[in-house]
Amino acid sequence: MFYDLIGNNNVKAILKRLAMAGRVPRSLLFAGKEEVGKKEFAFETTRSLVCRAPVDGGSCGECASCKRVANFIFPKPDDRDEHKKVIFSEHPDVAMVIPYGRNILVDAVRDLEREANFRPYEAKARVFIVNDAEKMNDNASNALLKTLEEPPPTTYIFLVTSQPDSLLATIRSRCQMLRFAPVAASEIEQYLVSKRNLQREDAQLSARLSNGSVGRAASIDLKNVRAAREAMLSVLRAILLDHNDAAMLRIAEKMNDAANKDNYEENMDILQTLIHDVWLIGLRAGGEKLVNGDIESDLVTLAKVADAPRLAHWLREIETMREGLAVNINRKIATDALFVTMAAS
Repeated sequence: MFYDLIGNNNVKAILKRLAMAGRVPRSLLFAGKEEVGKKEFAFETTRSLVCRAPVDGGSCGECASCKRVANFIFPKPDDRDEHKKVIFSEHPDVAMVIPYGRNILVDAVRDLEREANFRPYEAKARVFIVNDAEKMNDNASNALLKTLEEPPPTTYIFLVTSQPDSLLATIRSRCQMLRFAPVAASEIEQYLVSKRNLQREDAQLSARLSNGSVGRAASIDLKNVRAAREAMLSVLRAILLDHNDAAMLRIAEKMNDAANKDNYEENMDILQTLIHDVWLIGLRAGGEKLVNGDIESDLVTLAKVADAPRLAHWLREIETMREGLAVNINRKIATDALFVTMAAS
């Protein structure tokens, strides 16, 4: 059922063609940014290999094998011993290796090597998915190389990663890489309306905030987003319309208090989208390009009193501040300094 997958139609066509010809490579590397659907494509490719009644190169999606492929019971995050093993789904020929914290344990990869040598129990193939493959250290990577060099004839190994360049070159050379692009906002919007039953306006906002990530779009809490957006709009109004530094700094204070500190990065993301939208409107390039198109009238008001060079300068200042946060500068001081700089520029 490749047609049920969202976006990346070129990858979809490649996988379907390979499956129809019975030529799915023993080792595949699914590479692309976070939550664009890589793992779902890996699971669907797995279904095409274990399905009891494949249709046009894809799975039927209805047989017992298809339904069991992605059903996993994962160990607790702090259970190190269980992360030393491959984790089987309800299908006895489908398993995953997942990270323990920030690393994939070498023991888990060695267990994959051992399991890969067994013949399938009920399907024609066994499939092992290494999720977040970039989290393999050198020992784990070298252990995997042994299996990739000479995989058993009925074994498939799929690596899923958002950082393919972090993998050993020797691993990349032994896998056929499939690159995933961000999914178009229009496709995500349609998915949210048809499959998640979101209202069109909500689906549009989630899709445009997702930055091409289906998983992110589906998990966005729009109530929190709209509350945060109103706060960030207040910052821009305080600077551009009211010239009220005190109001601006009160918002900075609230952004950094204990109740809101976990939402800080999201607030900054939203502030950037708002500034970018105002910048686009000022250049008469809004419309469907706006992330916050549902509040376009508010943005137009701000665009009337903000020139493009100033807004571009603000965006650069935000990026500079965020780079500083990565090396542990004081977030409260940095936020105050950013807003003061924006007001003075």
